[in-house]
Amino acid sequence: MRNITDIFFDLDHTLWDFEKNSALTFQKILTESEVPVDFDRFLEIYVPINLEYWRLFREEKISKTELRYERLAKTFKALEFEASDELINHLAEQYIAHLSSFNHLFEYTLELLENLHGNYKLHIITNGFREVQNRKIKASGIYDYFEHIIDSESVHVKKPNPIIFNHALALASVSPENTLMIGDSFEADIQGALAVNMHAIHVDFDQKHEHSHCPIVRHLSEIEKIL
Repeated sequence: MRNITDIFFDLDHTLWDFEKNSALTFQKILTESEVPVDFDRFLEIYVPINLEYWRLFREEKISKTELRYERLAKTFKALEFEASDELINHLAEQYIAHLSSFNHLFEYTLELLENLHGNYKLHIITNGFREVQNRKIKASGIYDYFEHIIDSESVHVKKPNPIIFNHALALASVSPENTLMIGDSFEADIQGALAVNMHAIHVDFDQKHEHSHCPIVRHLSEIEKIL
């Protein structure tokens, strides 16, 4: 890829190991709240439910409040565990409060950012909640690598809406042909970026995707070879 000056990263599932950190957070808050459910079974049910509710949230079909409550309520219902509204709301609040306490990054994240920093201007575009994402970025030690952190709450739209990408381009004062978006979501990150004429690299750790829309990497160390 030639003439790239600015690289935009997704955060969760791309640099920040969301599933691992989320699991550790639930282990902590379920234990502290003495919720007697099988933890492995809880995660088995919760993970796909959470992904589905994030899709609905991204498509503007549910609110942030509904997302935080309903994903837990549906999980407990599937577990046949009677959880009160009070407990669900408490766990939802505790989850957000403690999620950034765990900051496992994907392998090679720090090396990649260190190698790219100085040669490119680095930025983040995330659909996550502003207060949580900022804490994650700072606590994991990667904040200083990025010039701009664009979150969907600030722009009032979510990826793949072109508005958030165009806002990011304007903020960075860069033309789309000189930019690269790196992310794990084909719909939100890749299709969203390509729609506004940005270049893209699809991070696919689980090897679930095959397409010709842009390069696909299975490990972050492969990105520098493409650049």
